[in-house]
Parts: sequence; C-alpha cells; structure tokens
Amino acid sequence: MPDLHELLRSLRVWDSEVTELPDFDPATAPADPLALFTAWFAETVAAGQVEPHTMSLATADEEGRPDVRTVMLHGADPSGWSFATHVGSRKGRQLTARPYAALGFYWPAQGRQVRVRGPVTAAPSTESQADLHARSTGALAAALTGRQSEVLSSLEELRRESQAAWDRAQRDPDAPVPSWTLYRLRPDEVEFFQGDAARRHVRLVYRRTEEGWAKELLWP
Repeated sequence: MPDLHELLRSLRVWDSEVTELPDFDPATAPADPLALFTAWFAETVAAGQVEPHTMSLATADEEGRPDVRTVMLHGADPSGWSFATHVGSRKGRQLTARPYAALGFYWPAQGRQVRVRGPVTAAPSTESQADLHARSTGALAAALTGRQSEVLSSLEELRRESQAAWDRAQRDPDAPVPSWTLYRLRPDEVEFFQGDAARRHVRLVYRRTEEGWAKELLWP
C-alpha cells in the first residue's frame, strides 16, 4: 500500500516544465469581472488546460453544513454564472433551502484560480429544458435516468435504467425532464488569483456595490 504522506511530500505545484505562469497586472484589469473571467477562460483553453469548464460548487444544507462537488459551467453572462442539476438532488435541495453558493475554478496550466459567490436563482422551466436539449445525447440520457442522490441498490439497476434512458434520448431528443433545472449565481464577489513562482501571488477581488464593481488587492 502506498505511503500517502510520502506521496504528498514528493509532489510540487506549477512544475516549470509543464506550467508557464503568466504575468498579471491588476491595474490593467477591466471594470467588470465577467470581462476578465472571459479573457482568462480563453487563455486557459489556449494553454491546453484539461476541462477548464469544470468547477467546484459549494452549497450548505438547512443546518448550515457545507457541501462541495464538481459540476460543469453552462454559461456566464451579465445575469450570472450558470449550472444545472435536478431540483430534487442533494445540491438542488440545498439550494432550495439556502439559495446562496460559491464556485471555484482552478486552472493549474497557468497557476490561476477564480472564486465566485453570491445568491442563486432558478431559471424558468422553458429555459432549463432548452439548455438541456441543446446539449449532447449523453447529457439528456443522464438527466432522463434521474433519481440523482438517491440510494442505488446495485450497479445492475443503474446499467438497466441508464440503457433505457439512452434508448429514449436517441429516440426522442426533445424528451422533457421536468426536474432538470438551470441555476444562475449572481455574484456579490469575484476573486482572481494568479500564482507566482516566488509565492508573491496576485489576488484581485471584485465586490458588487450600489455604484457598480469595486476592486481591491488581497494579501496572498
């Protein structure tokens, strides 16, 4: 059995052979965090970052206990950062109870992080269904399988239900999934982190105010 602590001590971040840490001058940052997010996202795609559209989604249950998982970004525009799930899933139930969340993006190819947090609202059903049906057959099949976060009796049951969902998705690409919900997080705060080899990391945070966005630097 491997020694976890030995493995951890052997690892390094931002290996210069595979990582190029770009310069980031916060004085040149745009007034709106969405513009900077879009620019950084395009740059991390160009840098070859694997699955840059995946992000950590943090929520809390009715007792305030935190939860986190990795989900896919469905879009980002002036109305917010969007993602989707079943309303009856664990994260769906938590968002119903406490409609506030945080997102975390980590792009190690350039030593960058983006953190977003704010209130979350559910899009209308028509918009949620349109978002689902614009995606792949596999995405629709997964949504049709449903029962997300419920107890599963066996992998055989999953295989059987999943195959039936795939068959229906291929047969009826517009099949509705009423529980599938598109959520939007409207940020109160967006932080951009640029790693530095000398550990002089640059952290720029945008905070929403009544007059617009205010920008501040944070100590690393």
